[in-house]
Parts: sequence; structure tokens; C-alpha cells
Amino acid sequence: MLTLRKPVFAVAGYNTVFFGPGRREFDPRKPMPRFETYLQEAADGVCAQLPNPGFDEGIITNFVAARFIKQNNLAGFLPHVVPDLAGKPCTAVEGACGSGGLGIAAAVKAVLSGLAERVFVLGFEIQNTVKPVYGADVLAAAGYYNGQRKQGHAFFFPGLFSDRAGAYYEKYGYEDARRGMAKWYESAILNARKNPKAQEHHNATEDLLALGMTPPNGKTFLEHLNPYDCSKVSDGASAVVVASAEGLRKLGVEAEEAVEIIGLGQAEGDITRTPTEPTVLDTTGIAAARAMEMAGAGINEVGVLELHDCFTISGLLALESIGFAAPGRAPTFVLDGKAAVDGAVATNASGGLVGFGHPTGASGVRMMVDLVDQFTGKASNPAQGDKPYGMMISMGGDDKTVSAFVVRPCV
Repeated sequence: MLTLRKPVFAVAGYNTVFFGPGRREFDPRKPMPRFETYLQEAADGVCAQLPNPGFDEGIITNFVAARFIKQNNLAGFLPHVVPDLAGKPCTAVEGACGSGGLGIAAAVKAVLSGLAERVFVLGFEIQNTVKPVYGADVLAAAGYYNGQRKQGHAFFFPGLFSDRAGAYYEKYGYEDARRGMAKWYESAILNARKNPKAQEHHNATEDLLALGMTPPNGKTFLEHLNPYDCSKVSDGASAVVVASAEGLRKLGVEAEEAVEIIGLGQAEGDITRTPTEPTVLDTTGIAAARAMEMAGAGINEVGVLELHDCFTISGLLALESIGFAAPGRAPTFVLDGKAAVDGAVATNASGGLVGFGHPTGASGVRMMVDLVDQFTGKASNPAQGDKPYGMMISMGGDDKTVSAFVVRPCV
């Protein structure tokens, strides 16, 4: 069994506001914050937590800045926001919506190699530069553009997961699935209300469950998903430091302020192939199993879970593909409160992608930040259980590029 050759930690996480429709201050008619503003805030937020903010290496994660903001060569912005990185190795990492997870994995490997003791990881995306229907075409780059895209839905990725939802309805029944997805939406918003930086923090809808139960309408949007099943268009940035034990010492922080990364699982699917079984996230299952095996952790020992719920159906499918719920039983798992903050496994207590927001290149980093906060007493919506491990799944594309991590508190 593969194990990490030495202890690796995540510390000093920071999220900006995830900005877009749903925030009271969002007004597309007015100028919006520039991407440099988000990068600088995230960098300053990390460095302010460190007595000695110095780094050996920098990693920046993003999906499609070249189209959304017409900017490439992103690694060059790391020395701009963290002057200590000038003259040091910096790398840009892209893996669609799983970019953040890939960036953290790259940082872990840099520390394990001995080439770095302190790696600064920053993820961001700016998506509100175009109308949503045009943004959907930009984000379609996460799929096989010369294959699926030519016959795909105008809202390409929502269309792919709508197809997965339709297959789930057919296999396991519409009513329970629809109720489970509506409950997922309700939980996402209720959790997001507790986090002032969440995109849906200001959502004051009284009957969220009824809203989530809105019947899908293929004539106006999608055949099997409604708009509330989807994460929103978001701008934002997240940053965290990955370090060795010596790196923590150099940063001047105690281990109790960090979490230890004890399991890493990466898996890649063939982007040119459609799912053989649309009700299963195969690649997610492989990555999660590898991470848990490396950590020596069992499903029943994971108390905090951050899932890539770009759509409510992807959250349910992930629960089943990882093993928290049996096939067809994720809706019941959620409806019974087992995914609540005081349930069997506190799932997306941050609000997840549906509630917190989904700036694609930042989401994987944001998940690690929220795991750090959960286990160091900083979470705005703390999990109520006492199980020893936390886990996150960062997924890019239609279950193609997946990174899974298992962490534990340093106590």
C-alpha cells in the first residue's frame, strides 16, 4: 500500500467572497472587481496568518482565464501578489473544474520530493465577464469539444448532468430522486447562510424545499434539472499553504493550526468517452478509494466531507460512488439528515458549490480551506460529530479529472 513518505500539512487557508448572482452587492451594470483584486486579497489573507510568510514554491490554479479575462501566463502573477516568490519556481495548473485539486496534489508532491518545504497554492476564476449562455460555451472546454460539444446542449455541462439525472430517475424512480435533489439544494443554501463569504449567503427564500422541487422544463432550460440544481456563475479566489513539518516551523505556526494530509488519490478518465453507466461516477470512486486506502481510513471514520456538487445530482452520485450510500439510496441518505452538519457525515457544511459558489479554478482549493477551518475551530458552520477524518473530492469535467484528499487534525 502506498503511503506518504513524510507528514504533509495544509495551513492558513483563505477564501474571498465568491461573487455573482445571489450576492446583494452584485450588479452586472456596474464595474466588478478585477481578477488582480481577488488574487491579492487571497494572498494577503494567507500571509496575515503566518508569522514568517516565506515560500519555496508557488502554484496557481485556473481553468479558462484565456477566454474569460483574456489572460494567460498566470504563474507570473504569483510574484506580483506574493513578492517573496520572485525568482522562485511558480507553476500554473489546469484541470477544468478540478484545477484546484490538481494544484494541491502538485504541492503535496513538491513537498514529498524535498524540493520545497512551503508551497503557496492559489486558485481563482472570473466568470461574470460574459452572459451565462456564452459562459456555458467557454466551460464546455472541460469536455471533448470536437466530440460531444457539436451535438451538445446550449448549456453544455448542465446538459450532461441533466442526462445523468434522467438516467437516475429511470433507474431508481423520479420522486425520491427529485426530493433528494431538492433537499440537497435546501441544505446548500441553509449552510451558505452561515458563511458571509458564500455566494448564496443572502438568499432569504423561506420555502427552499419547494423551490428545489420546481419541475424541470426542457423547453425553457433542461429536461431533468431545474436552475436550482445548478451551481451559479461565480468570481472568486482561494489560497492555502501546503508544508512539511519543517515548513510549518519556518512559517512560525504550530501544527495545531494545520491539518495533516494523510491520503491522496488521483484518477483520470478518458475525455473522449461518454459514461458507460451514467448513474455512477467511476473516476470519483477510484480516486476516493485510493485516498482512503493511503490514509488507512474507513467510510465510517470520515466525519467531514466536501464534495464537488456542481449540480445536485453530482452530489448524490458522489455519495454513492464513494460508498457513503448504496446505489439508488443517496436521496434517502440526504432526506434522513445523514449529510447534515449534525448527521453521520457533515457534507458541504460550507454550502458547497451550489451554496458557496463555483469559480471553477478555485473550488478545489476552497474545499481544502474549509477542511482546514473545520478542524482548527475556524469554521462558520462547524460539523457536530467527532469522527477523526475529513475528505474532499475535486472533480474536473464529467467525472474525468479527479483528486481526492483525506485529512486529520493535528492534536
